[in-house]
Amino acid sequence: MSRSETRQLAVASATLGPWRTAAAVGALAGGAALGIDVVTGHWSMDILAGPVGLALFFFFLVGTVGGKLRRDTADRRLARWADEHPWRSALPAAGALLVLNTLALTLLGSWGLFGALFTSLLPAGILLVVAGVVGSVKRARRGA
Repeated sequence: MSRSETRQLAVASATLGPWRTAAAVGALAGGAALGIDVVTGHWSMDILAGPVGLALFFFFLVGTVGGKLRRDTADRRLARWADEHPWRSALPAAGALLVLNTLALTLLGSWGLFGALFTSLLPAGILLVVAGVVGSVKRARRGA
């Protein structure tokens, strides 16, 4: 299988997640963070950057991990590929989180591009590790 085909399978496997539920969880987490910032009086130009980043993290976390744990998928071949390659199938979500969080910090906050990029590496890395470990454990438990 070529690199291009592997990349396409990884992106397609990202569609397996419960994205409506992920959107609700992300909106709830971001709204709660914004509410806490407003109540505690942290008024600044950065008031939206943190909550949007938190909302994006929980959106991708629930969508990606939920897709790995889901059993009722429409495309069983795609789900089987994602189960066999847990780390590769987690890369598109981590990459999307990295890019979107960098944009949110740059556009909504007072971050520079490189500062926002390096700050966004941590949540993207955490997402990659959590999704990869969940997928690896699922694969190991199914094989046993």
